[in-house]
Amino acid sequence: MSTFDSPVPRFHLAMPVDDLEAARHFYGEVLGLEQGRSAETWTDWNLHGHQFVTHLAPGRADGGASNPVDGHDVPVPHFGLILAVPEFHRLAERLRAAGTEFVIEPYVRFEGQPGEQWTMFLRDPAGNALEFKAFADDSQVFATD
Repeated sequence: MSTFDSPVPRFHLAMPVDDLEAARHFYGEVLGLEQGRSAETWTDWNLHGHQFVTHLAPGRADGGASNPVDGHDVPVPHFGLILAVPEFHRLAERLRAAGTEFVIEPYVRFEGQPGEQWTMFLRDPAGNALEFKAFADDSQVFATD
């Protein structure tokens, strides 16, 4: 089944960036996303079947807000993907190899509790916060007990 045949709806997300070439390098080369249509002021990306768009927005101020979660200051807002555990670790290694500075290094959050998950946070060149996570047990994604 392709992503396009999936019964799960795909999302569209547009994010501001202040340097489109830096964004193209980060999302295309560092994260390895397939580039779609583009113009002088925007680029479409295939984010695991979801349409993610970087829009040039010079002068955008970074909010810098955060919330405490499991002993870490989690940047807000943020977006990302839930990956399979092996894919999470491959991405973490790819990011390390690219010299990416993590906001929160890859680790297991909520260890031994409902919702146990691998997680990592980083910022793109424009300062947008991204979280990638993985659950060993998919039934724990929305677990409360």
